[in-house]
Amino acid sequence: MASTAHPPPVRGAEVVIPKDGETLRRAILIRLFEEKLLALFSEGKLSGTVHTCIGQELSALAVAAVLREGDWIFSNHRCHGHYLAWTGDARGLLAEIMGLPSGICAGRGGSQHICRDRFLSNGVQGGGVPIAAGCAAALKIAEPGRIATSFIGDGTLGQGVVYETLNLASRWSLPLLVVLEKNGYAQSTATATTIAGSVRGRFEAFGVKCFEATIWDRETLFATAREAAEYVRRERVPAALSVECFRLKAHSKGDDNRSPELIAEFAARDPLHVFEREFPESYARMRIECEIRLRDILAELERSPAPIRETLGAAPEPARVWKPAALIPEIPSVRSQPRVVERVRDGLRHLLANDPRVILIGEDMEDPYGGAFKATKGLSTDFPGRVRNTPISEAAITGVGNGLALAGMRPFVEIMFGDFITLAADQIINQASKFAYMYAGQVAVPVVVRAAMGGKRGYGATHSQCLERHFFGTPGLNIVALNSVCDPALLLHRIHERLDEPCLLLENKLLYGMSVRSHSPDGRVWLENGADFPTLKLDAHGRGDVTVVTYGGMVDEVEEAVRRAFEDDEIIGEVLVPTRVFPLDVAPIVESVARTGRLLVVEEGQGFAGFGSEVLAACAERLPGAALRPVRVCAEPHPIPCSRELEKFALPGVDEVLAALQKLARA
Repeated sequence: MASTAHPPPVRGAEVVIPKDGETLRRAILIRLFEEKLLALFSEGKLSGTVHTCIGQELSALAVAAVLREGDWIFSNHRCHGHYLAWTGDARGLLAEIMGLPSGICAGRGGSQHICRDRFLSNGVQGGGVPIAAGCAAALKIAEPGRIATSFIGDGTLGQGVVYETLNLASRWSLPLLVVLEKNGYAQSTATATTIAGSVRGRFEAFGVKCFEATIWDRETLFATAREAAEYVRRERVPAALSVECFRLKAHSKGDDNRSPELIAEFAARDPLHVFEREFPESYARMRIECEIRLRDILAELERSPAPIRETLGAAPEPARVWKPAALIPEIPSVRSQPRVVERVRDGLRHLLANDPRVILIGEDMEDPYGGAFKATKGLSTDFPGRVRNTPISEAAITGVGNGLALAGMRPFVEIMFGDFITLAADQIINQASKFAYMYAGQVAVPVVVRAAMGGKRGYGATHSQCLERHFFGTPGLNIVALNSVCDPALLLHRIHERLDEPCLLLENKLLYGMSVRSHSPDGRVWLENGADFPTLKLDAHGRGDVTVVTYGGMVDEVEEAVRRAFEDDEIIGEVLVPTRVFPLDVAPIVESVARTGRLLVVEEGQGFAGFGSEVLAACAERLPGAALRPVRVCAEPHPIPCSRELEKFALPGVDEVLAALQKLARA
């Protein structure tokens, strides 16, 4: 870690309580830093918001004193004190909050979203706890002796993901220290009115030892923090440190309805105010030192150049040469025409055998069950400890996957039914997908979330949906869809080798039992365009009447409808199937539509704001003035019924696609 003007508290094999002078000097720096932020906001020089820890500084310093280089630290929206206690980097943090390129995250993260080395903060309450647990799991495997720490407030005790994580961390014996800063409030609401039971009881219910201290007894606080960290490090199990404290300022800049009398009562007990009363000269000297330091930093930053506009986005796809689709030869199969589920298993086996960082986690994945659809059958026997059953806790499972990826592992997280991915949405949308950009490229989160999507098996409204449209358009997230033409083992290999970003892998349930093949039933050949995540084409030799775009589990039904349309009406459909549906390479689709003038988009899920809407919009934007005739085929706008007959009416099939083809051909 880079040196600072004031060296951080001593860290190393012999963890000691910092000398009072250095502790109090750093506490004063934190307080003056945040007071300066409030002043800059009131002067209109900062935007957004700021959450100060004024009054709670010693909590951060006590934990920083007992952590070591190589430990991970996860903070929350009230993160300035934690960061400064650990790094002393006032300049980098102030530049970040001012939105400057020299900030620790190039101005992208601001006050709540900061990162340096192994320190990260995010503003979503409780969201960092499972990620910290995932990092702890990686440390247990690769860096014994290191621990992960996650700071939360007592308001966060209302978040279910905290308890999902405590359960998993306890069962897996993860070196995780959860630091609860118990200041009595969740924004403006007293937690005594919203949180039931005792803090200690909440942790101990999961077999997690809870250490307790207060900021008003500095010696005991530092000793207890040391005891808690050493316990986690020594025993390789999770623990909690509950620190009773009180913040003297509002939750944010000015939203405070607590009584002045209550605040005054705690201000009189505040450790820094006590120090000022008892040692006025020492306090004044330290305060002046910190004021000068902050004044000089601010003067320097105010002369910094303004940020310039960023030009981000994927480069356009180069022209491709179409070639026959085939199985990836390096990953052998036991059958000449293997089923999709077998090729998923082959691909996962290949990754496990060739990369020790690969780990598979999810519900019921271990033998003898081997997953709800048997995609991992046999793998836990062959790779013990690297295919792991988890609790039924989708948010925690995905968060742990994020943490594993953040710490250098290559996790594959299985969501048993894709419908349940909504429970993990925060970990995908607000955490994994944002980290690389928000933290200015300092971290990568190459987690793969596998989700069994789709209906037509009679499972009903909560086990049959295609919910990927809720994740389309999430910057930093890749969405890849398996089909029966492109080898699933190839796609798994490409995801692993070519992506350093989170990926949602859609596995339609009907596909699992289908064979992987490269020819259509009518003899036409499936081609692929050579991209990392190829677009497939049912070749019409440039003579197509209608461009048909689909993906995933609808490919086989579209293929059959195209065959019947040709046999019955001599309608030639040129079918295009992207394997990566977001970000989407629209060039092959636009090129085909420019020739045919007719576009049919078929998807199993809901049509409004879905994949088809985006394909139609992309073609309209890139072919202005063209006489484009579009049609969409999608699910009926109601939940999916359990009755197999009613389900046939609710979800698109061969007949609906055929009717749409005939309608377009006549237009």
